[in-house]
Amino acid sequence: MRALTWEGKHSVKVRDVRNPQILRPDDIIIKITTAAICGSDLHLYNGYIPTMKKGDILGHENMGEIVEIGPAIKRLKVGDKVVVAFDIGCGKCHHCEHEEYSACDNSNPNAHLADAAYGTSGAGLYGYSHMYGGYAGGQAEYLRVPYAETNVIVIPPGIDDEKVLFLSDILPTGWMAAENANIKRGDTVAVWGAGPVGQLAIRSAFLLGAERVIAIDHFDSRLQLAAQAGAECINFDETGDGILDELRYLTGGVGPDSCIDAVGLEAHGQTVTAMIDRAKTSVMLATDRPDALRQAIQACRKAGTVSIPGVYGGMLDKIPFGAAFGKGLKFNMGQTHTQKYMKPLLELILAGRMDPAEIISHRIDITEGPEAYKNFNDKKDEYRKVVIKMH
Repeated sequence: MRALTWEGKHSVKVRDVRNPQILRPDDIIIKITTAAICGSDLHLYNGYIPTMKKGDILGHENMGEIVEIGPAIKRLKVGDKVVVAFDIGCGKCHHCEHEEYSACDNSNPNAHLADAAYGTSGAGLYGYSHMYGGYAGGQAEYLRVPYAETNVIVIPPGIDDEKVLFLSDILPTGWMAAENANIKRGDTVAVWGAGPVGQLAIRSAFLLGAERVIAIDHFDSRLQLAAQAGAECINFDETGDGILDELRYLTGGVGPDSCIDAVGLEAHGQTVTAMIDRAKTSVMLATDRPDALRQAIQACRKAGTVSIPGVYGGMLDKIPFGAAFGKGLKFNMGQTHTQKYMKPLLELILAGRMDPAEIISHRIDITEGPEAYKNFNDKKDEYRKVVIKMH
């Protein structure tokens, strides 16, 4: 089969690789119909996530048609159209039983690698390094799905793939980011990053009761899309290091009730600390560029909440933790418990209250994948969300 593979920093290729096989009785094999390139895939492309190996198959936003099932499968059948959660839950451990699927105890066969890096391992992830299990991703013609009955949702007939594909990751991630922000009706929420997750966090915040959402980015097309959803917008290229002053002005000197960092470890910015981050990471003296997180902490009102769906990979410099402590901020963060949200968010989509497809900017064939990775990394104002249509 054809697949997009990681070949090294800034190198993705289309390879012919072996088709996946049933390995466990609760596995299924799906024929991929639609997949996507996620913003967090760029962390792999740029070499920030360790333990990638040449030839690893990429992709964790996947859906398709079941073509083979293991002998233990009862609820699913060949021919079902399914969306696959990006994080892999076993369905039976303490965390899965409490709907904390991204903290699964059993799905990462390489847990010792994550233990060494982070103290303890989370769930396995598709196409996202050997530290997270070494699972093949779904930017390919076929995908093996382990613990399948825990990790997929069946899509009703007649629903276009693009309406439901993002149930695999970024829609639950945006929703959980807003939920983690502890939004009360009438609140003001600031969102750093108007990329795909930020866009869906903005829409989720309004659905959860926010009166105002302020989007912070520097790409005009992304800010325009945020404005269409009702957000007020700040372009940090225009404000420079005055983002905090602008947020104080917009909130009467109080600060947002909650702040969502939908950027993560590759933040851009015009501040002195952002410039230091770029210099240090370029020579590997730092692992992450956390300037959006610094700003979120400094901007948030006293006793407010900072929600962090943006991915971080290592040790962060110059975090204003004194401000966080002094203001009594609450923090919620982490990989999304995707399976918990798939059914209720599907119901929102079917009811017409959410249309994730509006964030798509490009549709490509798998043969265009290497160029799309480069363009997505280099031209974020044009490449917002790339969907791979399999034929």
